[in-house]
Amino acid sequence: MSVAIEQKVHNNLRPAKLVEHTISKGLGKLSSSGALVVNTGKFTGRSPKDRYIVKDAITADTVDWGKINIPIEADAYNALHSRMMDYMDDLEEYYVRDAVGGASKKYDIKIKVYTEYPWQNMFAYNMFLRPTEGEQDMTADWKVYAFPSVEADPAIHNTRQENFSIINFTEKTIIIGGTAYTGEIKKGIFSALNYLLPTEFNVLPMHCSANVGVKGDTSLFFGLSGTGKTTLSNDPDRRLIGDDEHGWATSSVFNFEGGCYAKTIDLSASKEPQIFAAIKFGALLENVGFLEDDCTVDYEDTSITQNTRVSYPIYHIDNIMYKSRGDLPKNIFFLTCDAFGVLPPISKLTKEQAMYHFISGYTAKIAGTEEGITEPQATFSACFGAPFLPLHPTQYADLLGKKIDNGCDFGDGKINVWLINTGWTGGPYGTGSRMELSYTRAMIKAALTGKLDKVSYDNLDTFNLAIPSSCPDVPNALLNPRNTWPNEKEYDIMALDLARRFQKNFENYKAQADAGIIAAGPKF
Repeated sequence: MSVAIEQKVHNNLRPAKLVEHTISKGLGKLSSSGALVVNTGKFTGRSPKDRYIVKDAITADTVDWGKINIPIEADAYNALHSRMMDYMDDLEEYYVRDAVGGASKKYDIKIKVYTEYPWQNMFAYNMFLRPTEGEQDMTADWKVYAFPSVEADPAIHNTRQENFSIINFTEKTIIIGGTAYTGEIKKGIFSALNYLLPTEFNVLPMHCSANVGVKGDTSLFFGLSGTGKTTLSNDPDRRLIGDDEHGWATSSVFNFEGGCYAKTIDLSASKEPQIFAAIKFGALLENVGFLEDDCTVDYEDTSITQNTRVSYPIYHIDNIMYKSRGDLPKNIFFLTCDAFGVLPPISKLTKEQAMYHFISGYTAKIAGTEEGITEPQATFSACFGAPFLPLHPTQYADLLGKKIDNGCDFGDGKINVWLINTGWTGGPYGTGSRMELSYTRAMIKAALTGKLDKVSYDNLDTFNLAIPSSCPDVPNALLNPRNTWPNEKEYDIMALDLARRFQKNFENYKAQADAGIIAAGPKF
């Protein structure tokens, strides 16, 4: 006669307990810095082709369906949800966490996260806002179930393969199975906010980092992976609001999260001291390798993946913004790593150009970043976060334009928008050289302090960009990319090629963009 084992539901365990559970189960180990190290298994990154939205009465006519927002029928979702609930009920123990998405009481959502592994629950503790003890056991607006052992049957559930992440806006539920990669948890909630905030509250959700200067001036940093979004927003002279996801409301910019999820590849104390110092007890390292002592992390080790990551609560950073909120932005930076060496290291955008480049979301992948890439490849991700946008990109761009028009309450009421190239100069990847981080920091500092408001501007043909004629602590010769190339004719050919790539990409949005935005793009 078998004796039933009483199920243990671990509610809101502190990080130390979650570390203890992880180690005792053989699911992780401590590094020399005190951070918990885990391996996420088969999936070491998000799987955007396996992310679905339930198509029903709420979403049928509002979601921008296509390759990014893949529909799934409610019946398939219900079958997978039922399978997940049955699995959870049969487990000896699982983990539950109360959390909040959005550092604004007016716009936040209450979240309850159910996880199979203790370190997944620790990730939720790190990355979402942490309610006070009195707020725990609250009624959740949204529920997230993350159980890697629950796999889909593509023949039955109409999925592409065994792993899945499904958002159901009617049920206000996200189910994640077949993958243990924690980024699926946070990006699921980000996708939900990207749908809810613009449609219900006129709040612009943004895939950006944000910080605040000593005068209270807020800055936003948009950029795809590898452009410097986290690095450049971690500034010892400015307080960090957050490094990845924010909302732009009527009177404030607020963080969606309560922590940071940073890449650690090639991390060092000299290059990124704040992030390096944050990797201590309470931080969660994913898929990193070790030096010979099997305890000290080797941040150059890519044997598991190049997408090595660390999550840590934002209070691991000393210089943070109180309550993760700031005033409306004074400066907005669009970061791109242009491996073609065409775009200037800094240029000032008009509102229409800002909307054009926001919709475009350009950067370039270089050789070595992904299997099969042997030369630079232009990459366009609308609004610098296409995989997380349930609505059409022009809806977010229109909202951005309206926010810029409304100005801000700081200084002269103007919002400056800058395009920053952290990529190549003097030629393309393989010929030119990467822009020095010290110069990029100097240009951003000059923009933030208003020094670039006092200089004249030249015009860059083809892209019609306004380039400052000088910038403190930056050689003038670097400011116009055409002048840095040994052969100006070769630059013109490369610039024309990139301009055509922009134009081809924008054909996807032209029908829903107004004439002013279309005219703000490259000209031949």
